[in-house]
Amino acid sequence: MAHIVVENLVKTFEVAERQAGMWGAVRGLVKRTHRTVQALDGVSFELQAGELVGYIGPNGAGKSTTVKTLAGILVPTSGRCEVLGRVPWKERTAHVKQLGVVFGQRTQLWWDLPVVESLELLRDIYGVTAVRYKAMLAELTERLSLGDLLDTPVRQLSLGQRMRCDLAASLLHEPPILFLDEPTIGLDAVSKLAVREFVQHLNRERGVTVILTTHDMDDIEALCTRVIVIGGGRILSDGTLDALRDRVTREHWLILDLEDETLELEDPDAEILRRDGRRVTLRFDPARVPTALLISRLTARYPVRDLFVQNPPIEEIIARLYREQAA
Repeated sequence: MAHIVVENLVKTFEVAERQAGMWGAVRGLVKRTHRTVQALDGVSFELQAGELVGYIGPNGAGKSTTVKTLAGILVPTSGRCEVLGRVPWKERTAHVKQLGVVFGQRTQLWWDLPVVESLELLRDIYGVTAVRYKAMLAELTERLSLGDLLDTPVRQLSLGQRMRCDLAASLLHEPPILFLDEPTIGLDAVSKLAVREFVQHLNRERGVTVILTTHDMDDIEALCTRVIVIGGGRILSDGTLDALRDRVTREHWLILDLEDETLELEDPDAEILRRDGRRVTLRFDPARVPTALLISRLTARYPVRDLFVQNPPIEEIIARLYREQAA
């Protein structure tokens, strides 16, 4: 069963324009001009129960607009959108009881209250029974290491601590769907790993359907089996990471650590991508020259300390896709 269905979703905004300076402000009082911004332009996709999908794109691509529409915060201009069979903005109360949402740059916790008091308020808002609340709080406290944070006012938490508490707050009512909008933005490496491991646990052990929007491609590679790329309000790609790589480029990278940094390295089937002292990065098409043959040829001609082959980083793949769209 599809948990989320989106068909030809369109969202436009009217944005007021004003000229710079004092006279621009005065003219704006007399006559205000507007321009139309197309945030979403015919977006369509489906998510099945238990999927963990990366929803990525550049700033202004329409990611947050999509998430806010799915959450019922925004009403689209046109198109169809159903989450668990409900239209989000028409059945808000019933809808939010089945949904968890985390916005990385905003919190749903009360700033001056201890974390546990915010969680108790959310328990009452969502109508969670005392028994279920106690069980969920115990599990979330253990998995997210919240024991030392529950009695701390939210304003005194670090960003990583607050993010873990926000995750707990979004899951107290055990929603089957979780929207994560930039959940690891600004976090240190330890906090990022903690968030990733917890999201992975939710998806694999509890079957929670997750949409993850992020600019951190390490999050995408670590967590997502499917990636939807959006740009300019339109879906540019929808599939696995491997399918995305195949669509954009077939090239591989061969990284060589040479014995002598003064050596001039060249090969007719490979191009030097960059060089940093002894380390040389070559790109090549394995359909044109087999990887083993290229390695054999280069190591026979040049003294090599070490080497390894890798796919281009996902950041490179996404950047090329954006450039193709803009061209």
